[in-house]
Amino acid sequence: MKKLTLILMLFFGSINILNADINRIIAGNKNAKITIIAYESLTCSHCADFHRNIYPLLKKDYIDTGLAKIEFRHFPLDVTAFNASKISQCKNNEGLKILNSLYSNQQEWVRGSTVDEINNNLKKFIENQGFKINFENCISNKEIEDYVLNDRIEGVKKFKVNATPTIIINDEKFDKTLNYKNLKKSLEKLI
Repeated sequence: MKKLTLILMLFFGSINILNADINRIIAGNKNAKITIIAYESLTCSHCADFHRNIYPLLKKDYIDTGLAKIEFRHFPLDVTAFNASKISQCKNNEGLKILNSLYSNQQEWVRGSTVDEINNNLKKFIENQGFKINFENCISNKEIEDYVLNDRIEGVKKFKVNATPTIIINDEKFDKTLNYKNLKKSLEKLI
């Protein structure tokens, strides 16, 4: 009976999330031939490096040209990343801008010795960047929280994600060293 209850909760919880007014953070043509999924944690320095050094090249060569789209999925590795993920999902029309800002300036807000201290830095950072967000509402929004956690659960179940960043290309896990040269080789085979 407990198993059935858990399955029903997960099923109805997933249905609820799908109907919520929360949109996936995507860049590029939604009908592109190539779909890149990036599972990331907002406190991960390698993820920030991906956004600073690899994503702009991907954007220029594949996303802006309509060959590929990229979907950013949440895989928070700690409470700080979890809260930042909720902030990035809070305003659907600015999700990509917020995400890019958080990665580009990661060291400005990921500091402090307690979650409360880091949350305060995150809140100040978001305000200083000019994003009009009700921070407390975003952090405590149960639908957004479930959405972020479901990304992580799906990553583990469907793609065996266990580290960030993890890149998935057309439903296949990218298993080479993550650099632009290797990504480009894989993408060129799909064009």
